[in-house]
Amino acid sequence: MPYTLTTPLFYVNDKPHLGSTYTTIACDALARFNRYQGHDVIFITGVDEHGQKIERSAEAKNISPQQHCDEVSQVYQELWANWSMSHDRFVRTSSEIHTNIVNSFFDRINDSGDIYMGRQQGWYCIGCEEYKDVDPNLKEHKCELHQKVLEWKDEENLFFRLSRFQTQIESLINREDFIFPESRRNEIKNFVKQGLRDFSISRVNLKWGIPVPGYSEHTFYVWFDALVGYLTALFLSHTSTSLDNLGKLGWPASVHMVGKDILRFHAVYWPAMLLSAGLPIPNKLFGHGFLTREGQKMGKSLGNIIDPAELISTYGSDPIRWYLLRDIKFGSDGDFQKERLVNIVNNDLANIIGNLLNRTLSMSRKWFDNGIPLINISNIKSHILASVAEESIKSAITNYSKISFHEAAESILNLASASNIYLNESQPWKVIRTDDIQKVSEDIYCVLESTRIIGILLAPIVPELSSKIMQQLSYQFNNSNWTLDLNWGLLVPGNKLPEPQPILNKLD
Repeated sequence: MPYTLTTPLFYVNDKPHLGSTYTTIACDALARFNRYQGHDVIFITGVDEHGQKIERSAEAKNISPQQHCDEVSQVYQELWANWSMSHDRFVRTSSEIHTNIVNSFFDRINDSGDIYMGRQQGWYCIGCEEYKDVDPNLKEHKCELHQKVLEWKDEENLFFRLSRFQTQIESLINREDFIFPESRRNEIKNFVKQGLRDFSISRVNLKWGIPVPGYSEHTFYVWFDALVGYLTALFLSHTSTSLDNLGKLGWPASVHMVGKDILRFHAVYWPAMLLSAGLPIPNKLFGHGFLTREGQKMGKSLGNIIDPAELISTYGSDPIRWYLLRDIKFGSDGDFQKERLVNIVNNDLANIIGNLLNRTLSMSRKWFDNGIPLINISNIKSHILASVAEESIKSAITNYSKISFHEAAESILNLASASNIYLNESQPWKVIRTDDIQKVSEDIYCVLESTRIIGILLAPIVPELSSKIMQQLSYQFNNSNWTLDLNWGLLVPGNKLPEPQPILNKLD
């Protein structure tokens, strides 16, 4: 069964921001890790292109909604390429195949008797594309997230009988293996406790959307349409569009990775819709936190939005990936701080790991004919660094599996620090003068071997830096079988080593 994971389908009312990049980097690291574990991975991302906000964004630019979507979608695809995202599918909800899948999905729910015509009245946030509960005593109603005045809507809509699934959704969210982290699960539990209410799945007087079959004045509500995009992505490389084939194509999803602000749609509405359609629900949801900048919420009015295109141009992909996944506990809110970014990257990647590789390569080349020391591998199986490496491997793999990137990074740094300490304490530059060549050979080999394992464990988070480490160690990394690559003692004694080069230039 494939390991299918998804980012949200990002809303194209504007160009990508750091939040969407953060989510996609995390998914990319998780996808790479699972590929290295030997799993068949389907990594889905894409864009959500319908709704009133898109229509208004296009009007403001005096272009058609389709042209607006084409332009912003292209920006996303180019940005993900620059960040070396390893996604397998990029889905667009304005595509013809998506329209066909949405219609098929609607037909199944309609046939289940879970669709009816009703009237929707309430205060609506265009930014969130949803109705909001408001305090009736207030004169002005604003969206807490977007800080924009809500609009009053009163219209006839098609409704989905969400209330019918109260018991099933309660059972689902009470599972300890469904919503992560626990704090997010508790938020959803509190929401569901209040009682599930039917929600509208169509809009009227909105042209930029998928027409609802049999209801000429209605287009699908953008959230109904967008969630189905996860299914559409699985059909992109297949001729058949029958929902009965989803099980063969990689459904249900192994993980939906989403920001905490849209977790409710994925944890409550989406499973209920799938149950109504007779389709399996996703295995796991992970709701990560928000990013602030230097302690402030990011926003256009504050002028502090971080452009991910400028970020990668200034610092490069791997330093940002390392900082975001190593410094911020994934699932919690995090604060992007430029000085902290520079300090962490310079300390971890340049000083601890880069310096370890550089100085050990230099000693090995100097003392052992520009190559890896000629040793008997059986002699170093019980070396102290072998046991440290074993513990770091177990810890890193466990934490990657738990989607705890910061703890996986700590496990890797522990091995790097232990290797540096071992070098400092064993002082091979002094021992070499005593002609104890065997000890120096074995020690240098083991530090090089530790560095090789560090490089492999780094691959999900910083793939380019990992590749540079492998090249400098003259090791061919089989990136589809970590089980073999992480065995101790795989560097070939006597192999020539290239002249050391910095794997990362220090950031200013």
